Amino acid sequence: MAVSIQIENLVKSFDALRAVDNVSLRIEPGELFFLLGPSGCGKTTLLRAIAGFHQPDSGAIRIDGRDMTRLPPHQRNTGMVFQSYALWPHLSVAENVAFGLELRRVPRAERRRRVAAALERVHMADRADTKPNLLSGGQQQRVALARALVIEPQCLLLDEPLSNLDAKLRLEMRSEIRRICKQAGLTAVYVTHDQKEALSIADRLAIMRRGAIEQIGTPAEVYRYPVNRFVAGFIGEGNFIEGHVAGVAHGLLRVDTVLGSFTAIGATPAAGVAVTLCIRPESIRLDAPPANAPNRFDGRCLQTVYQGEVAQHIVALAGNVEWKVVELNPAAGADRANAPVRAWVAPENVIVLTA
Repeated sequence: MAVSIQIENLVKSFDALRAVDNVSLRIEPGELFFLLGPSGCGKTTLLRAIAGFHQPDSGAIRIDGRDMTRLPPHQRNTGMVFQSYALWPHLSVAENVAFGLELRRVPRAERRRRVAAALERVHMADRADTKPNLLSGGQQQRVALARALVIEPQCLLLDEPLSNLDAKLRLEMRSEIRRICKQAGLTAVYVTHDQKEALSIADRLAIMRRGAIEQIGTPAEVYRYPVNRFVAGFIGEGNFIEGHVAGVAHGLLRVDTVLGSFTAIGATPAAGVAVTLCIRPESIRLDAPPANAPNRFDGRCLQTVYQGEVAQHIVALAGNVEWKVVELNPAAGADRANAPVRAWVAPENVIVLTA
């Protein structure tokens, strides 16, 4: 049965460095929850504290309501998948998967049944007798997953499990990890610095910086409604421009910038407040805007990179501002380099960030 994970005011320091700084969050039963952030933000330290490899300085960790804060790892019934796979090279796939069951003194017949079931779940049953060095990186990662699943953990903890795989294998394993977690009904906590990985398979995610949580939400919530410039710049790409609120009326916000006036929807800072606008590159349109559409601006394309399904443009605007524009499904051979462009963005795609 899936369990909840409750983190309460957790603090963990290493000498003068506070790696986890008073973090509180709740992970729901059956949720695939991501800890995301740049290197050194504290996400791996937090994961290892949940696993029991780091003892926190203060705070509490509860799994299914039970206080696990001071329990050693083997008493928490969590399965851990490491970045390095950590497979024994002299043991077969089946023997690697069975290792944790042997430590728990599970009877031989039960071990065989559970190993077979775990390998079947990760689609590796036909490689049970193979040594790890004869497997691809993706296959080794599946074995590492099976080894974590075979002990029937209450929750699964994954520490950047795909970082050692090439781009194609990472794409394949993203959906596989989500399938396996959902099929097994597991609560999973997944650490990564890869934004696409998190956006594509997370139920919810937490963005961390300097040991603290900046924002928690679904992938769509965090991408569409970032709470500050750090989150907006870390999740996806953004063009930023400073401005001041010129007026608010009928749910529309007017912001004056060096590029002119922008209209946004859904934000309510008072007139005169300094704000930062974030506009995603894919939100900017290079086709003809509707009649009377706001948020139009002219520029000149400095550079175009054609990538098939998209073209990426660098556009020079007024006030020495350069913005990135992503054009979806560009016409073949339509190079905009050095050409004037008229761009526009819909008000619902203008993200307003306050200080």
